[in-house]
Amino acid sequence: MMKMMKKKPEDRKEKARKSEAAGHNGLQEDIPKVERPAGEDLEMNLREKEKEAAENYERYLRAVADLENYKKYAAKDRADILKYANERIIKDLLPILDSLDRALSRSNEVKDVDSFIEGVRMIKEQLLTFLERHGVKRVESVGQTFDPEIHEAFMLTESDEHEEGTVVEELEAGYMLNDRLLRAAKVAVSKKKAAGEKGQDKN
Repeated sequence: MMKMMKKKPEDRKEKARKSEAAGHNGLQEDIPKVERPAGEDLEMNLREKEKEAAENYERYLRAVADLENYKKYAAKDRADILKYANERIIKDLLPILDSLDRALSRSNEVKDVDSFIEGVRMIKEQLLTFLERHGVKRVESVGQTFDPEIHEAFMLTESDEHEEGTVVEELEAGYMLNDRLLRAAKVAVSKKKAAGEKGQDKN
């Protein structure tokens, strides 16, 4: 009589594993796959685009606000520059004003007129130095040939001592700011005497 062979525990476990796997495969095959409707994908895409548009609009508003703030600050800076542009010039001018104040305060005590005039002349030189430091120079006039670019003929003076068209007198000084004319000099310009007047002078 043949003895029945006992199955090893390992064989039983392997068989159970295979049976379980086969059962799972059968269940997976029986469960139908659910596909997402196309309309749902469109709705999700729409929501994402709306969110993106809202974020872009918010960034736009912040950029506009930043630009407006910059314009306000720039306008204020420009106004301050224009308002205080002459500050350095005025500071340099104050010592000259001080000199004039001192001269006027002592004018009643002045006994030497020549000394007082010399003091005023020194103040004038101080003022001219100040102007030159800031690019302002006087227009050369007397003895120069009349130049309509920088001279304004205020009167004509008959003269045999000067070439015709020569500036013989400066009635009001002219000034240049660097290469630009601030004010033309008002001058008297020589002209030749008439022939009859020359004959009278010889007699």
